[in-house]
Amino acid sequence: MSPPHSALSILLSAALVSAYSFTFTSKPQQCANLSLQISGSGKPPYSVLIIPYGPSPLSNNVEVRTIVSQQFSGDDSSLSFQLKFPANSQFVAVVSDSSGFGSGGTSVAASVLNSSDTSCFNATHSVSPDFPYNINPANQVVQCSPSRLWWTPSQVQGTPNFQGVIPGGDSFSIPVGTITNVTDMGTGFQWVPTVRAGTTLLVVSGDNRGLGTGGSDLFTVSAGLFPNSSCATNTSPSSTAGPPAGGSYPTNASGGTTSGSSGSNNTGAIVGGVVGGLAAIVVLGLVAFYIIRRKTGPTSRKERPVNLLHGDPDDNEPPSSYQPPPYLQPDPYLVTAPTISSTSARTDHVRNSALLSDSLTSSAWRQSAVTSLSDPRSTTPELDAGALTPPTTALGSSRKSGMSRQLRAVNIIQHEDAGPSSAQEPAEPETIELPPAYTNLRKEPN
Repeated sequence: MSPPHSALSILLSAALVSAYSFTFTSKPQQCANLSLQISGSGKPPYSVLIIPYGPSPLSNNVEVRTIVSQQFSGDDSSLSFQLKFPANSQFVAVVSDSSGFGSGGTSVAASVLNSSDTSCFNATHSVSPDFPYNINPANQVVQCSPSRLWWTPSQVQGTPNFQGVIPGGDSFSIPVGTITNVTDMGTGFQWVPTVRAGTTLLVVSGDNRGLGTGGSDLFTVSAGLFPNSSCATNTSPSSTAGPPAGGSYPTNASGGTTSGSSGSNNTGAIVGGVVGGLAAIVVLGLVAFYIIRRKTGPTSRKERPVNLLHGDPDDNEPPSSYQPPPYLQPDPYLVTAPTISSTSARTDHVRNSALLSDSLTSSAWRQSAVTSLSDPRSTTPELDAGALTPPTTALGSSRKSGMSRQLRAVNIIQHEDAGPSSAQEPAEPETIELPPAYTNLRKEPN
């Protein structure tokens, strides 16, 4: 954004350049006189160029309008001439003085009002310019991109001239560059438009017979496939902010007029449209987001902070009926931890078994009754019916668990051999009392 003093300096510069202005003192009307008045300190002689704008309103698109170039007489500041344009057609007026083309300003497209007089034109016969001109690339003007303006030498008188006219903005002379002859593109020169993209532009051509004898074409300056604004500056021709030149005059068929507080600024309209469109898109996006949020809000699970001191309310829910596959189900660990009582009982059992091992071979009863195990996860040796059984070791390493197994205390008892058997002391005689057998019964004598 330019600083305020920069914008003020531009406006002051524009006021100094355009030290005079013009106004229409009569409304444009079909086949009637059109009057203009110059005010300010211009440099006479003055002139006005009337350029047809837009399509013809006549049936079959018959074009009866031609570019009109009128000179003021001497130092006069007023002019009146017959406007040979049909009703409902439009034109753009450009006023100049001796300082240059378009120095007095350019009007917006003015509309011609209806009248009963139709004698100034033939509604069935189209007119054409004195010579045609061409532009390459055809039918387009691209910002900062070279264009070739060319013509057929046999159809012109002298060297053609070209002007650029921006309705309601700046008008300027197009500088004629080095003239060359190109096959299939005639005689012409290269022109680099410094007009900004989006601007409405009329290109007018003329020769020694006067301004506009080669006709005009209407363009909208484009940015091109590869936009380039290197040639555009603050002084580049553009639509002028503020009231348009020409004062108050009709701008449509219904008689609507311009006013001192309004103007035509194509660039401003384009920027305003773009900003308005973006704002509408943003608003629609916010509305759509709000509607979607309302629909999905109640069903969505809100994120809750983690609280290590309180349980999750979901923990009170009943467990699901999901059953893990068989290979994921845990197997019970059947080994029981030894206790003091069981260890003592087994020790006594082993000692008693050693005393009763006379029937065993000397190699059998000399074996160790229990083998100690160093693996804290192994089981306690089992003894069955007084016989020694080998210890079993749990293969805990073959089963994996999500939690590490807690080690338990294991009491290890080392048993000793009973040694050689000692001579047994003679046992005390045992008295066994038996009941009578009743086998020696005698018969009583008779």
